Amino acid sequence: DALFFSSVKGLSSNTLLLCVRRMMMRRAIARVFASSSSSSRGGRSSSATIETCIIGNTTTNESRVASSSSSSSSMFSTGGGGGPLKEEEEKVPVFVDGREVHVHKGVTVLQACEHAGVHVPRFCYHPRLSIAGNCRMCLVEVEKSPKPVASCAMPVMPNMNIKTTTDLVKKAREGVMEFLLINHPLDCPICDQGGECELQDQSMIFGSDRSRFTEGKRAVEDKELGPLVKTVMTRCIHCTRCVRFATEVAGVQELGVTGRGGQAEIGTYVSKLLSSELSGNVVDLCPVGALTSKPFAFTARSWELKPTESIDVLDGLGSSIRVDSKGSEVMRITPRLHEGVNEEWISDKARFSYDGLKRQRLDAPYAKNPKTNKLEKVTWETALEIVGEQLSKADPRNLRAVAGKLADCESIVALKDIMTSLGCVNFEVEGVNADAVNVDSRSNYIMNSNIVGVEDADVILMVGADVRLEAPVLNARLRRANVAGGVKMATLGHHGDLTYPVESLGTEASIINDLLSGKHAFSETLKNAKNPCIIVGSAVLNRPDCAQLLKSLHQLSDQYGVVNNDWNGFNVLQASGGTTGALDLGFVSTKSKHISENDGLKVVYNLGSETTSSYDSESGKKFVIYQGHHGDAGAAGADIVLPGAAYTEKDATYVNTEGRAQRALAAVAPPGLARADWKILRAVSEFAMVPLKYNTIEQCRERLAEVSPTFNAIDDVEPSLWLNGASYAHLAGGTPTAKGKKTSGATVFASEPLTSSVGNFYMTDAITKASATMARCSKAKATGSAF
Repeated sequence: DALFFSSVKGLSSNTLLLCVRRMMMRRAIARVFASSSSSSRGGRSSSATIETCIIGNTTTNESRVASSSSSSSSMFSTGGGGGPLKEEEEKVPVFVDGREVHVHKGVTVLQACEHAGVHVPRFCYHPRLSIAGNCRMCLVEVEKSPKPVASCAMPVMPNMNIKTTTDLVKKAREGVMEFLLINHPLDCPICDQGGECELQDQSMIFGSDRSRFTEGKRAVEDKELGPLVKTVMTRCIHCTRCVRFATEVAGVQELGVTGRGGQAEIGTYVSKLLSSELSGNVVDLCPVGALTSKPFAFTARSWELKPTESIDVLDGLGSSIRVDSKGSEVMRITPRLHEGVNEEWISDKARFSYDGLKRQRLDAPYAKNPKTNKLEKVTWETALEIVGEQLSKADPRNLRAVAGKLADCESIVALKDIMTSLGCVNFEVEGVNADAVNVDSRSNYIMNSNIVGVEDADVILMVGADVRLEAPVLNARLRRANVAGGVKMATLGHHGDLTYPVESLGTEASIINDLLSGKHAFSETLKNAKNPCIIVGSAVLNRPDCAQLLKSLHQLSDQYGVVNNDWNGFNVLQASGGTTGALDLGFVSTKSKHISENDGLKVVYNLGSETTSSYDSESGKKFVIYQGHHGDAGAAGADIVLPGAAYTEKDATYVNTEGRAQRALAAVAPPGLARADWKILRAVSEFAMVPLKYNTIEQCRERLAEVSPTFNAIDDVEPSLWLNGASYAHLAGGTPTAKGKKTSGATVFASEPLTSSVGNFYMTDAITKASATMARCSKAKATGSAF
């Protein structure tokens, strides 16, 4: 003590007071936990640890993310970022309401209670966010503690006796609830959070039956956050979940707390819109009605909705979602927990584009009138007769089938079986250069390290990919790997702000030659990496030099150990939910070269593709059959239009970018005369005189499993075989240029720079292009205003 007081001479009164308080708290904590600490590490060490956890935590937000992910959240496999704990880690005994449980060192009291099966109320705590300790709703009684403690911020100690049902705890929670409700408005009858509100539920359980507050409530001005998130900030209880999510997960420091005490408000500091592609997740995180879905506002109550588990197909990740419907209309889409794919987040496109499912829909068959050259409604029988006649009389060499990027696997295998029976060998997948991508091995077109596995890499090189736009949820994983794990990131190609530091190597494909030769500075980084990883964007698969790029990237992988005995870091990030499944089913041409536009192509069967403008009926003497769910570009250029079902309207199978087969369930019925796609193709096969051998969806799925073993294991990932570059070995030597000439020496790539396949995140397919909400988001992104 004499040494302490001799060292504080000359300090200001405030600093001196802080030092005295720290010393007194150190002594008090040491006395309280002397018995428990002596059984583990000694009183002084334990008290210092507790002091650090309670009053000495001055870490930054970034380090708190790492700490929360690796220690707090992952203790019971509920947190994101950290891997499973080692079994040999020492556990400590604690007592929760008289029951002894053993938990890992470092877990919080709240987590210990959850492990014991005792629920502790909370508002600010979330297992995937850093600990804030704002709400104080999680107060519990700890034996020998002078007052209730916040269980979310207190680490357990050996033999700690925790009580959650005593009169002291009940009184403390009732007091906290009374304080929270002092300024909370009585908006429950008009609040969209009604029926799902944590404040409602906990006030019923832990609150008082009367209020002692007679003064006027405070009011806070609502903030304009954009076209997706509605704010009623008077309801805010300052849990700061939204602030921590934006900073730690989304990586955009756009939300924060200004003011102190009664003047404290959560906002954007200066008036601006939320720019994150994950902003809608704050709606799920908000425990009250302060942040709600703007498109969903005043449309339905939660108890009126029918939930259906499904899969998002608007990007290649295949996020698990829940589709809430009312009658025949999809009312909202929310995320489902899936640790291996999306954890509990989804992108704004997946969450808010559902209004596009009821606009510009095809609800009846159409046929082009040869006199007026316009599409007119016809009966199903008429449309099928025309389609069957065109397919059956055409020369098989003049047939082509195109699979769209949102097509389900059942319809793809049905179309392939029909066209194969007719003798057709010309197949194409939307957005993929079928002449270049080798589908003999899945390792050529999937994420071989899996979505979770990217966090095990120590160096990641992204080629022709803007992961923030192509897969925002995956980008959040990459950010966590960079912030918490120190993974070094580099890009080759154009990209925007990825929300984490990244080294840009350039935009020209020829830089790969420098990496192969070791001339580039980043070559040394790849060489020294233990688990290097390459993420190839889907735009690479549609380039004219796709084969040469993939060959060089395979060489790069073999040269720098991207693929070794226990690690495969070569990843292809597909941009949509139907592409991987089509490639798994071998929906590519069996000939070395497609029939060109002038080689007699007569009939094209377009299964939902919107980017094959060269195949429309106006571009030549071709008969185009379009089967899809929206009246977009594909339907506009067709001779026959067959109305199909969207992903929320049919039971279907999709394969995500890591090769995981997933099932989507029908939430609502297709509109009008539209039908499930595989059923339409089953009828088409009858009229084309090549009837399919399956009549039910179960039989169709048996056919899927016959074609590819991927479909034998639903929601599982089968490891793929790496051929050590053999897939593209035939391209050795010189490389063909755009003019068809042969070159020698270093590989010559196309002159255009590497770019992402996604230019506008909010407009990527027929559904999002029909969405008024996505249109407002695009305008807000471009103008910076929601009006």
